[in-house]
Amino acid sequence: MTKGEFKLKLIDGLLLNNPVLVQLLGMCSTLAVTTNLFNGLGMGIATTIVLTMSNLIISLIRKFVPKQIRIASFIVVISGFVTAIELLIRAYVPVLDKSLGIFIPLIVVNCIILARAEAFASKNPPLPSVVDGLVMGLGFASTLVVLSVIREIIGYGTIGGLNIFGENFKGATLIAMPAGAFITLGIIIATTRYFVNKSKQKC
Repeated sequence: MTKGEFKLKLIDGLLLNNPVLVQLLGMCSTLAVTTNLFNGLGMGIATTIVLTMSNLIISLIRKFVPKQIRIASFIVVISGFVTAIELLIRAYVPVLDKSLGIFIPLIVVNCIILARAEAFASKNPPLPSVVDGLVMGLGFASTLVVLSVIREIIGYGTIGGLNIFGENFKGATLIAMPAGAFITLGIIIATTRYFVNKSKQKC
């Protein structure tokens, strides 16, 4: 894969085919964990690692797995990596483990990971599959980070736990709640699609 091809693939993962902003996948974790930057970044990194590594293994075994059990085999591979990531987070970042709770093991059933396994990794060689997993993971992670930052700043007046507006700042509680996540994500999706469509028209 050339540098130009990787750049196009990266743009595809971040904007044109972003798993959250365009495909509307992974909504559960996207809306639930993005209350602050620490949570969003942690979930984004964990999901990106699982997505990249599971794509690699699924691509390597794709010719040896019967079609009748391919989905089950994909889930076994994905759950193995999720378990490893969960144990590493629990051992080295216990604060994140406590904060994300059940949403770490729920990465196993994240639609993004299974969708990329079925649509891409099961049909392509290892290197393109790894790149696909990486860029789609980065697209997911970047969306979580942006959403987390907006919600944390407006909802709590902090970023990364650091107070930026002073102690007297009264945040918009709605934005910090699940309903606020829907509203904020909707605005981000609309804004992204507006600029993407505008750039396409110029081309």
